[in-house]
Amino acid sequence: MSILIVATISPKPGRADAVREAITAAIPKVHEEAGCELYALHEDGYGFVMIERWASQDDVKAHGAGETFNQLAEGIKEDLTEPIGVRMLTALPAGDSTKGAL
Repeated sequence: MSILIVATISPKPGRADAVREAITAAIPKVHEEAGCELYALHEDGYGFVMIERWASQDDVKAHGAGETFNQLAEGIKEDLTEPIGVRMLTALPAGDSTKGAL
C-alpha cells in the first residue's frame, strides 16, 4: 500500500511568490525520485499544501534524506512562519472503492 503524506507550507507575508517559485522548481526533480507516485502542489489563502504519495516507507525516507528536499527546505526556511508541517496518513477506505481512497 502506498504512503500518503500531506505537507503544509506557511510563507511569511510577502514571501509566497518566492516560496512558490522554489517549490515549483524542485517538483520536476522530485517526480524523478524512486517511488514518487504523486507530488502535487496546491495553494490557498494561508499558503501551500503538498499532497504526496510514495510507493514505500523506504522511498519516503530516501526523499526526506535526499538532496532535492533538503536544498528546498534549507532554501525556504527563512521565508516560512513555521517549519514545514508533515502528516503521514493511513487510508480508511469507505463507500465506493474508486471514490473513498486516494
